[in-house]
Amino acid sequence: MVLDGHTINLADVQNPAAAMRHASSVDTRLGYDSRSMLTVPMHSARGDVIGVVQLINKKRRPGARLVTVDDFDALVAPFGAEDEALTSALAASAGVILENALLYSEIRDIFEGFVRASVHAIEQRDPTTSGHSQRVATLTVGLASAADRARVGPYTELRIGDEEMRRIEWAALLHDFGKVGVPENVLLKAKKLYGAELELIRQRFDLARLGLEVEMLRGRLAPDAYEAASRRLVDDFAVVLVANEPTVLEEGSFARLREIAARTWRDASGRARPLLAEEEVAALSVRRGSLNAAERRAIESHVVHTRAFLARIPWGRELRGITELAGAHHEKLDGSGYPLGLRADAIAPPVRMMTICDIFDALVATDRPYKKAMPVERALGILGEEAAHGKLDVELLRIFTEAEVYRRTVP
Repeated sequence: MVLDGHTINLADVQNPAAAMRHASSVDTRLGYDSRSMLTVPMHSARGDVIGVVQLINKKRRPGARLVTVDDFDALVAPFGAEDEALTSALAASAGVILENALLYSEIRDIFEGFVRASVHAIEQRDPTTSGHSQRVATLTVGLASAADRARVGPYTELRIGDEEMRRIEWAALLHDFGKVGVPENVLLKAKKLYGAELELIRQRFDLARLGLEVEMLRGRLAPDAYEAASRRLVDDFAVVLVANEPTVLEEGSFARLREIAARTWRDASGRARPLLAEEEVAALSVRRGSLNAAERRAIESHVVHTRAFLARIPWGRELRGITELAGAHHEKLDGSGYPLGLRADAIAPPVRMMTICDIFDALVATDRPYKKAMPVERALGILGEEAAHGKLDVELLRIFTEAEVYRRTVP
């Protein structure tokens, strides 16, 4: 009845002759005794029933206490027409308030759905980093919670409410969305050379060995000299394969590459050509990661794309600041980060948290084709070195480590 928009006014719900009965099990569970009951529907602006206002047991004397069965018999009265009018007015106001709350909740759910759909879109484009955004969000929220509980150090006064925590979580989820603007071949580059480039070098070395064999068969090259030169080509190509593997730290010497590049082979027309071109040597000599300078700039541009994309969204008062949080996760305290080169005083604590969590997950991730997962201890050591050089927040890293926030994503 009430769901059809009608008011229900029962003088005694326990009267066998009443039009409707009350579920006595509720009274038994609550230790109460329902008698008179008034139920008034709450309507939305479109006339839909979205809730009810229900009054139980009108008292004949407002201050009376209902304890015994006799109290209920003597002191409970039916609800009258004036009660219905007042309750209907209350229900109308409550309906407006409830509808606004429901609409607000729907809008927030839509926004959250959009955020998670956006994350899914970027991960579909780069399946090798699938899960990274969610892990960074999980770690950042965990670090924010740990920092909020800190009782020593510079963050003892930090307090992060529910709204701020939601901003932090959504900003972390969206921090890499700008990768949709990065060329796919760069985004998915697993080695220092692209597959076609390595295959070209492989064919060049094969042709060089074939040329040596021809020279030997024509009597222009002694068998021993052929074996030595052929073995050196095999060794040289092995050096290329090793150099093609990306490194996490700036380490290794590439002197052998320059030696190989200085050697030549002869093509079908007899012209001498270098075994490695200058641009190939440059690509293989990258000391950190798999990207050359131009490709790294293309990857780094994802932050600019992230900011440009998020700046177009009207986040509203509750979610304001998401663009700035998500777009600064590659900034470093000493100003060496990008894209703005911000220094410590311009980098908010949530951004500092996200930066630590982003780097940590990138180091320990098991889904990157261009590197092996790094043990937690070594990853924390690298973060410690970065903090010691003034790039990361020392105190937040201490909290991250001591609170074992990393266990939220790493067993």
